[in-house]
Amino acid sequence: MGDSATKSETVTVSILDKEYRVACAEDERAELEASARLLHERMTRIRASGSVIGLERIAVMAALNIAHELIQAKAELTRVPLEQEMLERLQDKVQSALSSIDTEKD
Repeated sequence: MGDSATKSETVTVSILDKEYRVACAEDERAELEASARLLHERMTRIRASGSVIGLERIAVMAALNIAHELIQAKAELTRVPLEQEMLERLQDKVQSALSSIDTEKD
């Protein structure tokens, strides 16, 4: 999961009634456990819906849903700086227009 220079430990996580042992850096344990909980919750929800049968298919559907959310979140993060830049340019134009009006009054 992380940098091989950091101390590693084996963590046991439970996902859909199965236990998995995963090696991770000590400082990443909380994130690993949170990730396992999220995956367990998603897979449980998919299994409960009854629309997908089989552990492998449930895992793939959960992974696809989480990947989709990640892509949407990344796209949103790239839009924010662009929108901020557009707002700053608009603010500059408004300031420039106001300055030229003040100049014409004099």
